[in-house]
Amino acid sequence: MRYAGRAMDRSDGHIAPLWRALRTLAIVSAGISVLWLGGLLWFATPPEDETQSQQTDAIVVLTGGSLRLQSGLELLREGKGRKLFVSGVGQQVDLDELLRISGNRSDWALCCVALGHEADNTFENARETARWVRSQGFHSVRLVTAWYHMPRSLLEFARAMPEIDIVAHPVFPGQVKQDHWWAWRGTAALLVGVYMKYLAALARPFLWRLNRSQISTPEATQAETRR
Repeated sequence: MRYAGRAMDRSDGHIAPLWRALRTLAIVSAGISVLWLGGLLWFATPPEDETQSQQTDAIVVLTGGSLRLQSGLELLREGKGRKLFVSGVGQQVDLDELLRISGNRSDWALCCVALGHEADNTFENARETARWVRSQGFHSVRLVTAWYHMPRSLLEFARAMPEIDIVAHPVFPGQVKQDHWWAWRGTAALLVGVYMKYLAALARPFLWRLNRSQISTPEATQAETRR
């Protein structure tokens, strides 16, 4: 009996730490889930449909929907910017074709619209636009993109050109439901996907620093060994 009691004590001694670890893991997982869900609800709440009226040096449109280009051209007509830059245009698309697709005549816009063909994602949009803005000597831009794309766009643009004033001009595509979005499968999938990309963009600088530190540590160790 004495040996059986000792065996049970040893078994309890192994189970208790495991139980504590599992409980801690469950609490941490629940906390992360709550934070993730709360962030999604914040992210999926559309901003107020009101835009700032001040003029900027340039208007920047990110491709991805006809409503964005239409809004950018209307802003150019209204004098909200001196030039319009469209980032992320296909390699085979020129200005005449782009304006034709959008239903606009090309004669009035030829002087004031520039196209960027080098960007395939938001990260590259920001860098392509930054090069163009600096080449023009501009100091402010009005950024036109869909409302759900705006948080990540502002994040990337602020990183790419921190010295430039950026005015957000969100557009609201009708096919993306704003009320009770979780009840619409297409809208819910879109918003969750864009939200995950936003989180990845937030984390990217930290991951880069971590990667650099991991690379530099072996190099430092090798250098120390050679001494």
